[in-house]
Amino acid sequence: MSKPNASYSVTLRLRYPNQVGMFSQVADAISEAGGDVGTIDIVHVTGTEMERDITINAVDSDHEATIVSRVSQVPGVTVVNCRDRTLKMHEGGKIEVRSRVPLKTRDDLTMAYTPGVARVSLAIRDDPRQAYHLTIKGHTVAIVTDGSAVLGLGDVGPLAALPVMEGKALLFKEFGGVDAFPICLATKDVDEIVRTVLLLAPTFGGINLEDIAAPSCFEVEERLRQVLDIPVFHDDQHGTAIVVLAALLNALKIVGKEPRDVRVVVSGVGAAGIACAKMLRSAGVGDIVAVDTAGAIFAGRADNMNDAKRWVAQHTNRDRRCGSLSDVIAGADVFLGVSKPGVMTAWDVRRMARDPIVFALANPTPEIAPEDASPGARVIATGRSDYPNQINNVLAFPGVFRGALDCQAREINDEMKLAAALAITALIKPAELRPDYIVPTVFDRRVAPAVASAVIEAAVRTGVARCQPSLVVHAR
Repeated sequence: MSKPNASYSVTLRLRYPNQVGMFSQVADAISEAGGDVGTIDIVHVTGTEMERDITINAVDSDHEATIVSRVSQVPGVTVVNCRDRTLKMHEGGKIEVRSRVPLKTRDDLTMAYTPGVARVSLAIRDDPRQAYHLTIKGHTVAIVTDGSAVLGLGDVGPLAALPVMEGKALLFKEFGGVDAFPICLATKDVDEIVRTVLLLAPTFGGINLEDIAAPSCFEVEERLRQVLDIPVFHDDQHGTAIVVLAALLNALKIVGKEPRDVRVVVSGVGAAGIACAKMLRSAGVGDIVAVDTAGAIFAGRADNMNDAKRWVAQHTNRDRRCGSLSDVIAGADVFLGVSKPGVMTAWDVRRMARDPIVFALANPTPEIAPEDASPGARVIATGRSDYPNQINNVLAFPGVFRGALDCQAREINDEMKLAAALAITALIKPAELRPDYIVPTVFDRRVAPAVASAVIEAAVRTGVARCQPSLVVHAR
């Protein structure tokens, strides 16, 4: 089901005779190899020779090599060079630190640094809350990882996790105006992670935990929340849960069902799966059955359990259903996959309740291909950008942190998360709802302000905000 996409994108610089029909031969070769042609630029041309840059999307690295080989076999064509566009984008990193104030005169230096900066330090010593206004603390988040559960890659370690954390920082800035910095830790020890974050915390207005494997992620978050007076938010858990709930509420409107009346089967009981189960339950979903590699989780199950799964066993699966995913999917209204590719079949979809909803969020390959689910499912969502209804955490975390920072929240509580989900849901008006449009796109610039506004209001209402911004920006 994989399609050519920009993550495997190359730019070929080709030189060939400037003759009619030569480019057609090149284009045919790319097409025959399964490549997707993007931009085409003339680099240099004479009466006898043409040099062009051609951007091509592929499926994976092997496919890229196949395309290049096929093009190089066209008579008269020379491949001058081949540039991997994704690697090129990451050269030098994707983020940088820039000055926000001028430093052009002696007066500028005197105020920005010594001796003027001493006055600022003393002001903060006398009133620590001034750090939110007089330093970067009020708009800066630490993105903390140990590299143990990175995207679909698994345990790649802190150094290999750095490009992903840089990307997260880029999204924070682009969509929420939040300055975020990657902190990749060379340890998987929970005590060391917690102590390191505590030592770093004075610099930041919030802590975003990222790509830390379960069950360590649960303990790290809980311990930090108990001792820090700034928001601690594990995005793999709560960002996913917020967007899933937002999408599900709109999907249920399409099929004419109420949350209290549906049964949701969750495939995958890691960080995201457990957080989704908790949030769906708090939002009033009627019944939830979570399934891991050992089958459905129910009260009394002994195999493959931990503290987080024991919570699931005690608070979900009211009928104590047992067996495999295929066993418990029959009659379910919603499938929520946060697990691995291929665990769901078209036959499973056909055995679900009327107008089934399928959220297959494993990335990059879903639990079931949308093409296989579509004959039976009424609404389908994935985590991919090349299909409709992308369930993407970027709809949540920039606005959540923007709101939490703006009101100097001490924490991000359940009410703030629910408010964020409802704000995302409300951006799509009833007349706009369609099976292929249940959440806004990631480039919808209304999202972060709407989420931030809702989060601020919930923080003030629940008493965790240190201040109430004089201006709350509502989505238009």
